[in-house]
Amino acid sequence: MIEGVVNAAYEPVVVLTVQGPSGPATEIEAIIDTGFNGFLTVTPALAAELGSPLEGTSRATLADGSEVTFDVYDVAVLWDGQPRYVLADAAGTTPLVGMRMLDRHNLNIDIEDEGRVIIQAKE
Repeated sequence: MIEGVVNAAYEPVVVLTVQGPSGPATEIEAIIDTGFNGFLTVTPALAAELGSPLEGTSRATLADGSEVTFDVYDVAVLWDGQPRYVLADAAGTTPLVGMRMLDRHNLNIDIEDEGRVIIQAKE
């Protein structure tokens, strides 16, 4: 189980540990974004710090209708106590947890300031 909190801006936030093949393990705060269908986003600076290999590029359509291209990196995320290797889009925003990361999990959010966020694997 992964637990987090709803921040003052009403964003569900979890703290995750991420690591690349040659970089140190680093904790990040990531916002759960149910409108994002990828696994994870990280900043380009974090991808470089982790030493994550560039896997290619990805295109996305943002909420405002604009299309953008992202570099995609291979990263390990400590998820349910186990390393999980995923593709992370490099974006210049706060890291996001997307719907593919939440696949086969239940998400519960108490929607209030400092509300509880729980991500739990389905049995």
